Amino acid sequence: MKMQSNFLCALTLFLTASFGMLHAQDNNVNTEFGVKGGFNMSNLYGSGDDVDDNNILYGFNAGVYATLPISDFIAIQPEILFTTKGAEFEYNNAFASGNTKFKLNYIEVPLLVRVNVTKNFNIHAGGYASYLVSSKVTGEGTFDFDEPVDRDDLNKFDAGIAAGVGVDFDPISIGVRYNYGLTTVGKERTVGTTTITVPDAKNSNLTVYLSYKLN
Repeated sequence: MKMQSNFLCALTLFLTASFGMLHAQDNNVNTEFGVKGGFNMSNLYGSGDDVDDNNILYGFNAGVYATLPISDFIAIQPEILFTTKGAEFEYNNAFASGNTKFKLNYIEVPLLVRVNVTKNFNIHAGGYASYLVSSKVTGEGTFDFDEPVDRDDLNKFDAGIAAGVGVDFDPISIGVRYNYGLTTVGKERTVGTTTITVPDAKNSNLTVYLSYKLN
């Protein structure tokens, strides 16, 4: 099963749940400021590869958001988040077994267009930009280790597209969002006469979040 399929399943569940409980009402969107946090399921995908759920690394995100109306049912929603990404790889052979986690920590700034389909249900889409603040690789099993990764060996900036849905229970909201990275995690480097990118992979991240309106 591909990670995109997981997102579509989650989207279907949110649509079913929300439309089952919502009543006819206006779609007014109001100015909001709040805090939010969530549960991440992250992975890396290579050029030309589909995103799958084989190497998911579980993590979290937390930060603040604002909702700035531009019409009765459309708003711009900027956010500032601390978020974890990366992937987990398992190995099991005649010589060793265990897992290795490649962890990437970012300060992320999504900029989204939010559309209130009803007063309590929204869809949102846009882009994000991230700055890598730390990275490390850890291992458990036959080989145990916990080592930082030099950020100079990785792209410090990441960018991609994002889309999701949310259900509002004023002042609390819940939602699901998928981020699809467009920038390789690794930098290009020249080895001999060959130019390579290591790691030649991009971020993929599915988030279930909870937000709380402060105003």
